[in-house]
Amino acid sequence: MTGKAKPKKHTAKELAAKLDAATTNRGGGKAGLSDRTGKEKGGHAKLECPLCKVTAPDIKSMQIHHDARHPKIPFDDSKLNNLHSNVVAETSKPKPGVRGSLKK
Repeated sequence: MTGKAKPKKHTAKELAAKLDAATTNRGGGKAGLSDRTGKEKGGHAKLECPLCKVTAPDIKSMQIHHDARHPKIPFDDSKLNNLHSNVVAETSKPKPGVRGSLKK
């Protein structure tokens, strides 16, 4: 514990964590919209619910969604829409979810 009027200093770990949080692409906001929807680059949203059109990255997440939102309808994974099956990813665009820094 520090004494009176002695300012606490930030640790190197805390400063590095702040820098990482500020400069790493987390895929949120308008910048990550195409990544979340999976329309343009393939994205993380692989499966689409046939009932309400909500997207999910994997079968387990879709099953959790289905149990929560559609409990009266039995879950059938063959009816799910695979968004990656009809989208060809372009090699010129960066892959989604790749860590990239805004500042170097």
